[in-house]
Amino acid sequence: MTFDEVLPKVREILASREGLLKALDWMVVNRDLNGRISLVVPDAASADEHRQGQLEELASTLESELGPHGLAADRAILYEEDREPVLANAPHYPLDRVTVVDRLLTEGRWGAVEGATEGAKRVVFYSIKGGVGRSTALAVSAWWLAQAGSRVLVLDMDLESPGLSSTLLPETRRPAYGITDWLVEDLVGNGDAVLDDMVATSELSREGEIMVVPSHGQDPGEYVAKLGRVWMPSRNQEGGHQAWYQRLDRMITGLESQWQPDVILIDSRSGIDDIASACVTDLRAGLVLLFAHDDAQTWTGYSLLFRYWAQTQVIRHMRERLQIAGATLPDVDTETRFDELRERAWDLFSEHLYDEIPAGAQEEAYWNFDDRDEGAPHYPWAVRWHRDFTALTSLHDRLAGIDPGQVRQLFGPLAEGIQRYVSARSVANE
Repeated sequence: MTFDEVLPKVREILASREGLLKALDWMVVNRDLNGRISLVVPDAASADEHRQGQLEELASTLESELGPHGLAADRAILYEEDREPVLANAPHYPLDRVTVVDRLLTEGRWGAVEGATEGAKRVVFYSIKGGVGRSTALAVSAWWLAQAGSRVLVLDMDLESPGLSSTLLPETRRPAYGITDWLVEDLVGNGDAVLDDMVATSELSREGEIMVVPSHGQDPGEYVAKLGRVWMPSRNQEGGHQAWYQRLDRMITGLESQWQPDVILIDSRSGIDDIASACVTDLRAGLVLLFAHDDAQTWTGYSLLFRYWAQTQVIRHMRERLQIAGATLPDVDTETRFDELRERAWDLFSEHLYDEIPAGAQEEAYWNFDDRDEGAPHYPWAVRWHRDFTALTSLHDRLAGIDPGQVRQLFGPLAEGIQRYVSARSVANE
């Protein structure tokens, strides 16, 4: 018995005990930090001799069937008056008639999705791996939106590999503080002391504004020491718990209230870690751009993530926010490479996200798209490779004298797609 076999086995064991599950108001399958299984049931069941006997038999079965992933029978059943405290501050999802709660060492919440904000539009730039031109695309998109008159707030959330702000700001314009400073100060109730000095306006703005919130301020100070604390939850005087991603959302809301942007562009860390989880699922973004190279690492990584969203049953809450971005397509044989990327993206989405259409059913009733549908989320918003846009450190000077025609040629589908999203939401909110 290995980790991946445990929940299917638990499901099988519980399926043969439908009478017990019906008699209980609720049951929680608790998977602890080591991956061992226990069951949490209403306290009232402990006063029912017949019910207690059924639970003891179930505990013995779990002990014998789950091997090292089970607990001794006398420790496998826990009694609680209420289910909600059992689920609090931990990922959980339904499994037939019961609820699974996962105790994780990290605070990543890939299995829970916050509703999209009704305030300024939030767009997350995310990639399953680094080196795909994600941050460059964000910088150019910010420039594009500002040229169209938008007030754009940019957040450099790649805290462990900061650098986006240098693209949009020269060192002399960097603000005194950044995101890590606020997160650390907020732990001691001092976040407001740095909030006013976290934003600098880029000189690249013309018709609109580009307001940049860097990972750190002009003097990074003890950045490594601060970075080791940003993930901490905070507690108020009443002992209430607020996870770090909730603190982060509160910070963004404060910045939004103060600076009144039209759109917020968030540069996420790549990979499947806590920062990426917060950006993709917790910061209430209405559009999440999935940057993709046509390679095995990209498709395997996104497949792992989509499968988890399906398992935790949040896939329907997440899928309409997603959009594939074709990352730095080569300048040789571009159309062929684009078609290959589109086909692989369609394979990924159709396997995990799109509804299956039963024979004879009306297609309009299902969330599904043809592989060549340009309005589909799998249809890549393409970014073309160009040597002038390969180095973040030199991109600031490049953007200062950029030819809008070249931007349209290289980044047009992506920038125009974001602009359509911003404009559509703006009209809807009026």
